[in-house]
Amino acid sequence: MMKKECPSCAMEIATDCKECPICGYGFVEQTPWIKWTAILLLIIFLLIYFIR
Repeated sequence: MMKKECPSCAMEIATDCKECPICGYGFVEQTPWIKWTAILLLIIFLLIYFIR
């Protein structure tokens, strides 16, 4: 079973956990479209900034 480290309490927990059973830290799931939207907005901002 794969494990991940909780950023709040540094305990090793299963990767399929949505919340740390020790401290209650909630892991946020990022969907791919949010990441690509942020990258696209950053590129547009940089293009506008450097074209002026």
